[in-house]
Amino acid sequence: MASSINAIEVQSVTKIFKLHKEKTKSAKEKVIRVGRNPYTPFYALDNVSFEVATGETLAMLGHNGSGKSTLLKCVAGTLRPNRGRITTRGRLAALLELGAGFHPDLTGRENIYLNGSILGFSKAQVDEILDDIVDFSEIGQFIDMQVKHYSSGMYARLGFAVAINVEPDVLLIDEVLSVGDEAFQRKCIDRVKTFQRQGRTILLVSHATDLVRQIADRVAVFDHGTLVTIDSPGSAIRAYRDALARRGVHLPELHDDEMEPPPVAIDPVTGELPVLVIPVDLVADADAEVAITSVHVEYPDPDAGYLLPGQPMKLRIGYHATGTVTDIAFAVEIFDEDGNRLMGTTTDVLEQYIHAVRADGVVVFDFEHIPLLDGLFHLNIAAHTHDGGRIYDERQYQDSFSVMNPTRTRGLVQFPIKIEHLFS
Repeated sequence: MASSINAIEVQSVTKIFKLHKEKTKSAKEKVIRVGRNPYTPFYALDNVSFEVATGETLAMLGHNGSGKSTLLKCVAGTLRPNRGRITTRGRLAALLELGAGFHPDLTGRENIYLNGSILGFSKAQVDEILDDIVDFSEIGQFIDMQVKHYSSGMYARLGFAVAINVEPDVLLIDEVLSVGDEAFQRKCIDRVKTFQRQGRTILLVSHATDLVRQIADRVAVFDHGTLVTIDSPGSAIRAYRDALARRGVHLPELHDDEMEPPPVAIDPVTGELPVLVIPVDLVADADAEVAITSVHVEYPDPDAGYLLPGQPMKLRIGYHATGTVTDIAFAVEIFDEDGNRLMGTTTDVLEQYIHAVRADGVVVFDFEHIPLLDGLFHLNIAAHTHDGGRIYDERQYQDSFSVMNPTRTRGLVQFPIKIEHLFS
């Protein structure tokens, strides 16, 4: 629960970088051209003001170069603004970039002590939390290796482990939650949520709207160094999408393996998807495999990238079969952000049997309406035999869909309600 006392105050902050028109090639040339090399001022931040209450989680969204990371560095003290003032209260820990604050020639263990001393910890105090840091980072066997030999994932693990174990009052995070494997990302998010329950303040920079919606209380949207708005996650993300659209960028962007498969031809007479006619002499290929090649969520408004509560949704599952497979069903499960299963069904349960698959095809789950309010919802997709004894292919938590609630109704599920006012 956020407090009325502000942990961070940003007042009329402006940060200007000099973009020199002529590059100098040597130190001597730099000395000769001091004061004479023409430059163009670049306003990375232009008169930005906002406050973050104690115990609040504020996320910052914006395109590359919008100024959000520059502002985070100003709050951390690694950059100084040209104008304005920034006030922070309490112990501050910053995760600004991979390896920030690490000395490349020191080992992981030595860097833990170095970072601890910078934050005002004595050697004895670092001794007390050392095992917790090493355990959380999961790089125990490499802790005495020079960090210059670490992978980006190892940097992220150690940096996050140090930051969260020094018990900061204010935690600054710049994109590093998106580094590492899925299990470690979930572990980090769980720890962030623990910090939130403990009333700590978090200032987060991310491009991941799903993560922002999951953990932020409010969201600040930046565009070309200016603060566009600060609002609830749903409204701010819409403003962010609008800002990107003005730049010719549209969300969500699909990866190659998520591109929508070619559309299946619709029967011009009935308007329905074609029915697969199975020859009587059809013989299944015992060694044939089925792979899920794509999953595409089809929203009513393709440009929006999200549903409104109660709107319909189609889930298009592309597959490839190496031969003819007659013992097959497709399954869909929907989970909320905490991993709770909201529903699960199969084509067999729905009595919409898939009699056979071969070569390439698409199975469409058509939801008449989605009775959810707001959030990111994850999908498990599988192709298996009718009895579930053999799983041909499965995609767990690789796909998701978003619902944005424009109303003030709270909760997870939308209940259709009518109000009557009766007089006695």
